[in-house]
Amino acid sequence: MTTSNALISEKAATGIEGLDDILDGGLSRGHVFLLEGEPGTGKTTVALQFLLAGAQADERSLYITLSETERELRQGARSHGWELSENIHIYELTPPENLLDAEQQQTLLYSSDLELGEATKQIFEVVERFKPTRVVLDSLSEIRLLAQSSLRYRRQILAIKHYFVRYDATVLLLDDLTTELLDKTVHSVAHGVIRLEELTPNYGAERRRVRVVKYRGQKYRGGFHDFTIMGDGVHVFPRLVAAEHRGVYLREQLTSGIAQMDSLLGGGIETGSSTLILGPAGTGKSLIALIFAASAVARGEKAALFVFDEELGLLFERMNNLGIDLEALQASGNLLIEQVDAAELSPGEFSHRVRRAVDQGEIRTVVIDSLNGYQAAMPEENALVLHMHELLLYLNRKGAATFMTVAQHGLVGDMQAPVDITYLADTVILLRYFEALGKVRRAISIIKKRTGSHESTIREYQISTQGMTIGEPLEAFQGVLRGIPTYVGSGSPLLQDVHQ
Repeated sequence: MTTSNALISEKAATGIEGLDDILDGGLSRGHVFLLEGEPGTGKTTVALQFLLAGAQADERSLYITLSETERELRQGARSHGWELSENIHIYELTPPENLLDAEQQQTLLYSSDLELGEATKQIFEVVERFKPTRVVLDSLSEIRLLAQSSLRYRRQILAIKHYFVRYDATVLLLDDLTTELLDKTVHSVAHGVIRLEELTPNYGAERRRVRVVKYRGQKYRGGFHDFTIMGDGVHVFPRLVAAEHRGVYLREQLTSGIAQMDSLLGGGIETGSSTLILGPAGTGKSLIALIFAASAVARGEKAALFVFDEELGLLFERMNNLGIDLEALQASGNLLIEQVDAAELSPGEFSHRVRRAVDQGEIRTVVIDSLNGYQAAMPEENALVLHMHELLLYLNRKGAATFMTVAQHGLVGDMQAPVDITYLADTVILLRYFEALGKVRRAISIIKKRTGSHESTIREYQISTQGMTIGEPLEAFQGVLRGIPTYVGSGSPLLQDVHQ
């Protein structure tokens, strides 16, 4: 693309796909934008990607730096694998030599008057020389210190803005917020304002998020959006809004391959629905979810497994002992398995991973194991519910069958879940321990199913090397879900012990 063709485009892409999505295409050409954030939030990296995107479109770009040196900027670019091309000019704005010499300091005028005027003059001269279409000015805190007063600072920013408008340049002003946080001078002058933030949790890596504070005459995606800085640059994960995504699919019934399980579920689980498997630790929640995933692969479909809590090697070994060879399913290419570290991954990035798997991998069965680990990535429980609402609604609209597990606190009797999302799930499978005839046994029941009828019975089940075995309804017992049932029948309907 030539420069003339590039200028026809209404928006200047930032080179960051997720950020362009939030900005509805990028930055409006010929305007001044403010990118603000405390030191370390990624402003320079975003600015470099903005200029690199321009260079790829054969646009002339200019980086004017008042704080970092050209060497530091090029080293920072190389750390991400970038080499700044000849279309990207870096100009170090430094005070004239006489201002650095104490003996040559003016006494009749404040040195700040000379420095501010000289800085502005140098900015205008370098723009006249290169005539760039994209400009980054780093940073405003230096100009604010030179101006010394809000009035002079505002006049200086207005002068710079009007000057750049003459060249139809798209300008990105960087501000590190190191002085006067309440000063909104540039906010009122800039065409748009983007803020980068860094949060430090009590445990785990820092979390970064971006928000568009202002964008004149342009619809944008509001609110906070997670982003990360990786080896290849900044990645922004726009907040998932399920209402924007609609898919056309044929609603089908998916079976588990276990006749008694399918009978409990009224025939199986429907596509485009979500299933919550709830129970204390060790009851087999992961096993049930993986039975449905393995069944999907056996039908020739693709499935995805996102594991929060368990190390993959241990999970593979444990499931192999129960008759499910996860490694073989993964090797076939039909089962995507991702280990998720809740301490290192933001909720927005996780939603992005799931969405990418469904959109690009044609995956129609998704397992999230477990929501306890997902909750650890969330600052507040309410945020978890909102994130899950959007994610589940999105997956439902894409025709995916989603299985989630939640470990309840406690083992027997009254138990509580760390977060209640039963109202979000279309189907709820409840697992329980109960005592009978001197042994601890397991029971399964379907609490609700929106997409069709289901059994209201409670059945005993056992887990062995043959997998899961489900018995007949426990009609001779009362109080199974409380953990200590009362036997009211005449014969024992319990399963015979299966060899482990």
